[in-house]
Amino acid sequence: MTLPNIGLQSRTDVTPVSHASILVGLLWCLALLSLVVIGVLHTARMDLHVGKNYGDRIQAHYLALAGIEKAKALVYQDAKERSRSRQNHGTGLYNAPEEFRNIALGRGEFQVFRRGRDDEGGGVFYGVSDEDSRLNINAASTDALGKLNGMTPELVAAIADWRDADNGAMPGGAESEYYLSMQPPYQTRNGPFQTIRELLMVRGMSVPLLFGNDSSHNSLLDAEDEEGKDVFVNEHATDADLGWARWLTVNSRVSNVNAAGEDRVNVQSADEAALTKVPGITQDIARAIVSYRGQNQFQSIADLLDVTSGGATNRGGSGASRNQNQSSGSGASGRKVISEELLMDIGDDVTVLDSSDAQQGWININTAGLDVLATLPGVDRQMAQAIISHRQSSGFFPNVAGLLKVPGISANNLKQLAPLITVRSETFRIFSEGKVKSSGVRQRIETVVHLSLTGVKTLSYREDDL
Repeated sequence: MTLPNIGLQSRTDVTPVSHASILVGLLWCLALLSLVVIGVLHTARMDLHVGKNYGDRIQAHYLALAGIEKAKALVYQDAKERSRSRQNHGTGLYNAPEEFRNIALGRGEFQVFRRGRDDEGGGVFYGVSDEDSRLNINAASTDALGKLNGMTPELVAAIADWRDADNGAMPGGAESEYYLSMQPPYQTRNGPFQTIRELLMVRGMSVPLLFGNDSSHNSLLDAEDEEGKDVFVNEHATDADLGWARWLTVNSRVSNVNAAGEDRVNVQSADEAALTKVPGITQDIARAIVSYRGQNQFQSIADLLDVTSGGATNRGGSGASRNQNQSSGSGASGRKVISEELLMDIGDDVTVLDSSDAQQGWININTAGLDVLATLPGVDRQMAQAIISHRQSSGFFPNVAGLLKVPGISANNLKQLAPLITVRSETFRIFSEGKVKSSGVRQRIETVVHLSLTGVKTLSYREDDL
């Protein structure tokens, strides 16, 4: 019987062309699969690399934060020790490489550093920066602002208009009417500046004026990465390369207390009993002070040099005689009872202010640079350099009356300066960098802190764009 043909073919009917097509298709499948696998592996590798880099950045961040916390702890400890020893100023933390340079921690290290000023020799200093050595733009007078190198009267007026509470523009200045015509429009603050960078919103201000060549706005002038360098800072730059921001702040403030942290005696209002508690002030001197202020108001402690015996009976014995300045006043005014030497002895224990609260904008003459000192009334660059030279050769000033020892500074100069200066600092800028050694990843944090005998308060915090 013959079977019907139902369309079946024998294996011998498959042609060589069919075999080749199947092989080619299989090869294409393998090629595509290989590309997929390679892509997946590449993506996984990239994800691993990104993840590791992210992890290193987090570690570097916390290393930098460790530097911040160490600096805060040391600054607070230093303040406590100086208070116990009745010392206003200490220099140990402004350049302390043993505390702040390449401090190993875990897989990395941190360092706290600052750029040295020109009068310090420039370069890199491992330590904190003194915010009270800067000119506070919220407290500075227009005369002080006008003494900044390159400042114009119009820009001074615009700065004053921005921070004052009214809407009346000073000659050459600008108020909201001007800023509302800008694109985009904005209002003046009519209040204190919150940051230095806010100055860029003021009419006439520019990035080159404020920051110079400092593109990171960190007062460092970063250099190109170089193998083996601790910090990437252009050590050949000068203060002039950093713009006005080098000298300015919005954070400086110092408490009106003596070196021990005790309230000062207000010579403007204290009675004789309170005045005599100040070592060096005798009963007769206290009586003369009370008598003098009945007809005069003390503008600064330097006015104590004008106090005369008047009609007071000298019953102070030899102690009073030693403290008397033998130069006579005019007419019947009597002899001056407080000499320059006595004023330098009592200068840290007396004040003309009622409050012991922190005073904004006082400039620390122990740490301020030449450009800041030269903004003070009656001080030119030559006198500012004399102040710096004196503290470099003779040590820090124990109180503001110590300026009388500087050649060229008179009692009249001190009367102008005393209400604006201090010899201690309570506000510090801390710049910390953390680094993971294996990858070289770095992160930076900058913070400004204010300290008291009860703790440390953070005033500003900045990271990531440093």
